[in-house]
Amino acid sequence: MFSDNRSTESSAELAIEARGLVKRFDGFTAVDGVDLAVPRGSIFGILGPNGAGKTTTLRMLLGIIDPDEGYRRVLGHERPTEIARRIGYLPEERGLYPSMKAYEAIAFLAALRGVPLKEGRKRGRELLEENGLGYAADRQIRQLSKGMAQQVQLLGTLVHQPELVVFDEPFSGLDALNQGKLERVIRDLAARGTTVIFSTHVIAHAERMCDSIAIIAGGKVPFAGPVDAARDRLRPQVRLETRDLDGPWRAVFPADARLEGKFWHFTLPETGVEPLLRALIEGDAGILSLSIERPGLHDAFVAIAGEAAARALEENAGEENAGQEEMR
Repeated sequence: MFSDNRSTESSAELAIEARGLVKRFDGFTAVDGVDLAVPRGSIFGILGPNGAGKTTTLRMLLGIIDPDEGYRRVLGHERPTEIARRIGYLPEERGLYPSMKAYEAIAFLAALRGVPLKEGRKRGRELLEENGLGYAADRQIRQLSKGMAQQVQLLGTLVHQPELVVFDEPFSGLDALNQGKLERVIRDLAARGTTVIFSTHVIAHAERMCDSIAIIAGGKVPFAGPVDAARDRLRPQVRLETRDLDGPWRAVFPADARLEGKFWHFTLPETGVEPLLRALIEGDAGILSLSIERPGLHDAFVAIAGEAAARALEENAGEENAGQEEMR
């Protein structure tokens, strides 16, 4: 569903607009009525477990496959393939010709987006040099490590200077160092006005990187909007330590208040913190410590998508970490 803030966004302000996208495969509904609105120049994440419909949604947005129902508009066009030169796409399934040299692989991907081969080769060498891979420009892809080959394909995705960049699970398989490099690339793109949309099953990436997200589970999108709006679905939590454990001030505590050791834990009342503080001070509770913590995106995801979807996310992350350990 579209969140309320979207009613003020015109189509001209959106890089991507989709309504009611449905895709079925052999009777199975992979995507079921997805609505999206991605503001131009933003970093937008599609967050959900593997099999939730993320890749199918991205492929429909790009025109790789057509929806069975609904429509999409990308950079103002309803036929995304006609404006492919304005889009960069990094699929989850990485793949480069192993016999190509690194700079030639980038030039080849540039040529697919309309850049003359000579210019593509020039840009390929420049991009490799700028990103600390100049020494590998003349090496064949088969001679590169997996991480280096992924960086080459990333540079090939950006070589034609697209207005919109779409990454499908871009952090998958990357170690912490290369994940950090990719995060900087994404932020730099957005700072230059490029719209970036990426799918992920890692909540931390979405929380750290995105202006807005769509939470997807079972092919549906129960929430789409700013990350802060997702977190605001839950009220802040209070952690309080007092000299006295009981007193008349307890009357202002909500029903979910619980004592764990020396600390009270409860949801911040809708009346705010001021009445709580007043009652504690007037009741001489003896405030030793008081903290108010805003819920994180993980808690919001559980509340919005359900515990089963959250467990699936954690399992995906666990499997990926195990795979990285085996590679080491």
